Amino acid sequence: MGWKPRRRSGRNTLGALAAAGIVLAATACSTPQAGGDGGGDGEDGGSEGPFTIGVSNGFIGSEWREQMISVLEDSFADYESEGVVDELVVESADVDVNGQIQQIRNLIRSDVDAIIVNPNSPTALDQVFAEAADQGIAIAAIDQAVESEHVTNVVIDQAEWASISAEWLAGEVGDGGRIVAVNGIDGHPANEARWSGAQEVFDEAGVEVAANDYAEWDQSQGQTVTRDLLASNPDVDGVFVQDGMALGAMQALQSEDLVGDVAITGEARVGYMKEWNTLRESDTDFSSIGVPNPPSVSVSALHVVVRQLQGEQLADGELENGNTLHLPIPETVTDDNFDERFAEVEDRPDAYAVDHNITPEQADGYFE
Repeated sequence: MGWKPRRRSGRNTLGALAAAGIVLAATACSTPQAGGDGGGDGEDGGSEGPFTIGVSNGFIGSEWREQMISVLEDSFADYESEGVVDELVVESADVDVNGQIQQIRNLIRSDVDAIIVNPNSPTALDQVFAEAADQGIAIAAIDQAVESEHVTNVVIDQAEWASISAEWLAGEVGDGGRIVAVNGIDGHPANEARWSGAQEVFDEAGVEVAANDYAEWDQSQGQTVTRDLLASNPDVDGVFVQDGMALGAMQALQSEDLVGDVAITGEARVGYMKEWNTLRESDTDFSSIGVPNPPSVSVSALHVVVRQLQGEQLADGELENGNTLHLPIPETVTDDNFDERFAEVEDRPDAYAVDHNITPEQADGYFE
């Protein structure tokens, strides 16, 4: 993987605080002991810590990212109460690739032991990843995979994720059906992986994609883009929409009185599920789907990097493509299980995404 843990005798704490974006002092609470033998700079190259963890988040334009950071803070607090970690250094801003490179260099200067990154590009960060690896920093990419050999991708398979919704929609519109697609950010690695997976399904099912546009994972833009696509393509049978925009797309269908006439993929978020519930109560024929995209992938990555820092090695066969640890995609929300799944989250805020992460014990299972 190109990463080896470093051994350090101390930290320049004031320098780290100055160079970092935000340092979050987590509150202590009870937690299971982190997995691994730990040890203390032994032959396995690991350390018992405590470890400083950095976070590079280069896009803040969605509630999903806010939840991703929030749940990570909570899990970090659990580890801190056990003395496993000490500081969480967060670089989070709406930046381009160059801005994210600067974020990661800030974290390197902050003397972090590991970096969890939600990357803006699959390849453009390779050089700065190598710089971090040269300093003995463990790196985990979340939400979307990168190609660097210095990084362990801890992700769901985004192409597979999108194919689940696409297969449902293809079944709804049938061979020869016509759809429009509302995607995320043009060129963004998660968007490209998702759309690749969905397109493959549509091609195999004989579904025509009449038009495709981007709404940047924003509900308001999702409504506007969907409305414009429907105006330009009035005879479509369905709308494929990525999560973070499905409620907006549904509102566009409602404003045009097309609910029930045009099938739409949904999302496993409370706001959309509330509308889904209302429509189920008023129209027994209404159908939808929501495939969870868990923000707590950040928590799963934290479990992984802690074990790497403690000197554990991922077991043979766990990595795909040399550097990718694929997490299970959570159970899809369907008409069949909707009542149970909605009851679990209906009291959450509308922006809350149905969530899931591997437990510390499950993380242990990925290691030797």
